[in-house]
Amino acid sequence: MNKKIYSGATPEAVRRDLAPLVDFGEQGTPLAEVGRLIDERLAPHLADYGLPSFHSFFNTPPEAGAELGAAAALRHNQGVTNWQVSPGGAVLEEMCGEALVRLFGFPETAEATFMYCGTYANQQALYLALHRKAEDRGFDLAAKGLRGFGKPERLAVAVSEQAHFSIRHAVRMLGLGEDSLIRIPVDGRQRMNVEALGEVLSNKRIREDVFAVVATTGTTSTGAVDPVDAVVDLCEGTRIWVHADGAYGLAYALVPEFGPLFAGFERADSVTWDPHKQLGAPIPSSVLFVKRREEFRRMAIYGEYFNREGDPRPNPGLRSAPSTRPMSALALVASLKHQGLAGVRERLRAPLAAISGFAEALAGAPDVEVCHIPDTGILCLRLVPEGVAAERLDALQVRIYERMQASWERSVGITRINGRIALRFVAVSPAVTTASLLESVAAARDLAKGH
Repeated sequence: MNKKIYSGATPEAVRRDLAPLVDFGEQGTPLAEVGRLIDERLAPHLADYGLPSFHSFFNTPPEAGAELGAAAALRHNQGVTNWQVSPGGAVLEEMCGEALVRLFGFPETAEATFMYCGTYANQQALYLALHRKAEDRGFDLAAKGLRGFGKPERLAVAVSEQAHFSIRHAVRMLGLGEDSLIRIPVDGRQRMNVEALGEVLSNKRIREDVFAVVATTGTTSTGAVDPVDAVVDLCEGTRIWVHADGAYGLAYALVPEFGPLFAGFERADSVTWDPHKQLGAPIPSSVLFVKRREEFRRMAIYGEYFNREGDPRPNPGLRSAPSTRPMSALALVASLKHQGLAGVRERLRAPLAAISGFAEALAGAPDVEVCHIPDTGILCLRLVPEGVAAERLDALQVRIYERMQASWERSVGITRINGRIALRFVAVSPAVTTASLLESVAAARDLAKGH
């Protein structure tokens, strides 16, 4: 029997186990006892992302170098807001950002800042896009807000129908609402259909209202990589901001043989990346790149006692909203230094090879319908046993998913592709192999029996 990914306890049982931890008494508790409570009461209920049977999300155990860096960051507990608060921390973030710009091949004009997560990075990217749109209309968004547009209800963002839900969060938080999203259909590879985008932007009125196009370099449902190069070409000369959401997939651009798939991401106005996914950096670890460093100036707010205009640089806190920032760069720096770039590439190749081999192995299976050709480390499929009516197949996928999750011996995801329910297999951890993925399909077949 496989080791369980999680204890399998109900939420009520977990609450009972955790009750002693949150029973705060007047007197303190010895550290050894606190540690025992964590190990005995909490740890069994935490998911083990390092198991080869974990195929559902983008989580990995901490890489050894990242763990070392994270421990050092906590030990010093720096608020990396500016030079005055943490000289070394501020300079380290600055230098790490510069190194990442070079590593990914962004232009020399580019700059990077650490964010709390990809959701906030995407939100800030759209704020910067909206700010530039306001400047093109002759006003300062920071001062006037949406009122400056006159008819803000006409503002729009074009996104693939497979874009991450954080884009919906972003337009909500910006006060635009989800009605501002123009959803572009995908092609047979689940990538944004650039021809359909071109048709939308060919309408002059719509083109003038669209202030951003969001391409995704690795969608979270299928791992598809939108053709960023073609999107940038289409938007060139329009003043439409192109944002590439690479939170999941951008890391794979570092693997040379996958480079052509990501062509053009460095031309986007902004790009999001989450090192806490494939690289095993501590959660959260996210980076927002902009092609022109001056774009970050739109985020700056100066105070009388803090982040004054004449203060020494660097001041990472002027590039994003949080005024208290963790020393996120240290764990990533320690991880990259420990692994080396060759080690990073091998770490990234492992899940790509696992999914590629998985797709090849299933190609001739009569009871498996593969939903797409994998671009990166995700494959979606449907179990289609002989004798099961087509109208019952969606319910079958749901049943398999729910029964697998209930056992916690294996974990797969679920999504909707072309209007139909599909099982979603993700490889992120190097522990996941083609063989372990096929074992999960075998388990799914067993669960499908008798449906």
